[in-house]
Amino acid sequence: MFKLSCHGTNRVHFFTQCGFSDRPTSIFPSRNTNTAVGFHSPAKRASPVLAVVSDRNGAVLNRVEPGSGILADRFRLGSLTEDGLSYKEKFIVRSYEVGINKTATVETIANLLQEVGCNHAQSVGYSTDGFATTPTMRKLHLIWVTARMHIEIYKYPAWSDVVEIETWCQGEGRVGTRRDFILKDFATDQVIGRATSKWVMMNQDTRRLQKVSDDVREEYLVFCPREPRLAIPEENSNSLKKIPKLEDPAQYSKVGLVPRRADLDMNQHVNNVTYIGWVLESIPQEIIDSHELQSITLDYRRECQQNDIVDSLTSVEQIDGVEVIPELKGRNGSTIAKEDKQFLHLLRLSSEGLEINRARTEWRKKAPR
Repeated sequence: MFKLSCHGTNRVHFFTQCGFSDRPTSIFPSRNTNTAVGFHSPAKRASPVLAVVSDRNGAVLNRVEPGSGILADRFRLGSLTEDGLSYKEKFIVRSYEVGINKTATVETIANLLQEVGCNHAQSVGYSTDGFATTPTMRKLHLIWVTARMHIEIYKYPAWSDVVEIETWCQGEGRVGTRRDFILKDFATDQVIGRATSKWVMMNQDTRRLQKVSDDVREEYLVFCPREPRLAIPEENSNSLKKIPKLEDPAQYSKVGLVPRRADLDMNQHVNNVTYIGWVLESIPQEIIDSHELQSITLDYRRECQQNDIVDSLTSVEQIDGVEVIPELKGRNGSTIAKEDKQFLHLLRLSSEGLEINRARTEWRKKAPR
């Protein structure tokens, strides 16, 4: 388990900025109450919490000021937690975010994770023109890119459900950073999912990976937990399990996938959530009909550009020549039901066969309706 190297002389203080008198109160009542839901004026909504980083003597080293997104902040249902080391935001599941099961799709979940991560960065004064980039990163044309993403979904939210997501980031050695997430049903406070991701730094001009410098680390580690905090315990977790390369011939395939213009993000490459949809394109229809996705792990190995053509390959995972279905072991050591399935996936460039992404998915039998 890694240890963070946050500077002990720095500490984070918080102050409250005066709020707007015409702000709407939160549209969400407190849990387990019967109070009416609505907007009231004048509002007494809690003011946004901003961060001030100071040294041991109280001298201010860094002050987080409200940025150009202040109007969005007035309506966004998110804020830093009391200690300032994580961020929580509530989201309503929209009708266009649900799929054939009448629940949110895994792509919806992944997009919300990306959104809450960027909003966290904005709340501490970063990410004004990119994905969670610090001032030093923007000066040097550096960006974060996803290296690995692992998502576990215990219960899918339905249309109009309110999901609360908490996120925080931590150092990950000298080569990157880690961001974790916990998803809850806001109405019941039940944990419905967890996720963890690893990010590395890339030069936006050369498209080459670069080590995280001390200057960048100092900028963001002051907003990180002082001790390691993991959303998913790493012991016996698939979040760390190596994904072997899927060899031809694959049992299932979907070839000739073409990125749309809408699939490109502000970093000028195919957004990481798009890969999830491509991975699932080659899952056999009988699995889609009878099962739901329980977890997905993705290793991002190569950028994909707008003119690339992609093949999606899928096979049932095997260990020592035996298909990993009947006697899968769960994360708590229990045996997974025989009805559950586990697959390996590969996304590759159609023309050259170069790897873009490796993935593993676990599927559970749908509950009877």
